[in-house]
Amino acid sequence: MVTRVTIAKTNKSSPTTPVNASSSLTPLTMEESTPHITREQAPQGTRVRVLGHWTAARLAEPAAWDGIQGELQALAQPALAGCEWDLNALQGLDHTGAQLLWNAWGRQLPKDIHLQPVQRAMLERVARFSVARPVPQRRSAWKMFLSLGAAVWQVLDHLQGVVRLVGQLLLDLIRLARAPRDGPWRDVSGHLYHIGATALPITALVGFLIGVVLAYLMSLQLRQFGADAFIVDILGISLIRELGPVLAAILLAGRSGSAITAQIGVMRVTEELDAMRVMGIPKGYRLVMPRAMAMALAMPLISVWTTLSALLGGMLAADLVMGVTPAYFVEALPKAVEVSNLTLATGKSFVFGLLIAIIGCHYGLRVKPNTESLGQGTTASVVTSITVVILVDALFAVMFKDIGI
Repeated sequence: MVTRVTIAKTNKSSPTTPVNASSSLTPLTMEESTPHITREQAPQGTRVRVLGHWTAARLAEPAAWDGIQGELQALAQPALAGCEWDLNALQGLDHTGAQLLWNAWGRQLPKDIHLQPVQRAMLERVARFSVARPVPQRRSAWKMFLSLGAAVWQVLDHLQGVVRLVGQLLLDLIRLARAPRDGPWRDVSGHLYHIGATALPITALVGFLIGVVLAYLMSLQLRQFGADAFIVDILGISLIRELGPVLAAILLAGRSGSAITAQIGVMRVTEELDAMRVMGIPKGYRLVMPRAMAMALAMPLISVWTTLSALLGGMLAADLVMGVTPAYFVEALPKAVEVSNLTLATGKSFVFGLLIAIIGCHYGLRVKPNTESLGQGTTASVVTSITVVILVDALFAVMFKDIGI
């Protein structure tokens, strides 16, 4: 296919400014400068003249844009496919207008076109940097099967990394038991403060509000059956056995678990982990074990603290809504909840804390030396930790369903 191009002789203009063919003429009116298209009948066929300012400023006007879109759609008919295009009377053209024309032409010059040298250079530059829209491809059953296999393989890879991390943690604990004086106790103390002590305000606030909401909702139902006294049993079992440990674990997973991943990930980005390997400092002993010990020790304490705050909120709400006095609440609580529930909650909290620390360290050590991987690893750490906490809590509920009930 041969494209016949007629180039008009014009003065040289700066390639950095929009093409302007009427700088020496009288000022144009608003209607004349509005981008539009006219069609004329010529001996060779239909001639399409492009007029006005085809610039981003003028095409941004809704009326002008809608008019141009309608005119270009009308010219897309098969009967007008071989028409002649004339751009010599065009008052202004920038990359936006050139891109619009290039797309309307099907990303190729028409067979018969008249244009100026600067306009041709503009269109060639747009053609050079334009990228065709990718064609959407249907996913076959085989590709879906391969995607599923890749996802399963990725999960197995993560499980392998976690198992390796747990094994290394056990070896480090044995080393610590053999030489406790050489252990990283300062690191454990610092992490214990940042993980546990600084989390007390937020966990107390959230636990208190959960207790208030739970007591208020339960009171509306119990009052219908005259079972106001059972509010103590419901709050005691639900908060001490389930909600307290799970709520504390979720809060620490989002707060401290993400911090663990971010800290270790930043060490990867700044090449501190590589420096530790060169210096012969074991990562598991100096990074993983202190955080795991601090989280495992802090989680049961935070769980008890959250449970007490929730019970306090529930006790106040029960007093205000149902008239259950705090004295009766404190007296009836030990009778309604056995000590084994508190033991079970403490054991679950210890497991939750250990898992959150291991998952946070696992994703932190897998971070690549770039900021995008750091953000993805932190997000994956939080989501995985919360999911694992809920799954393990369900497992505990099934395994110990006959204890304390």
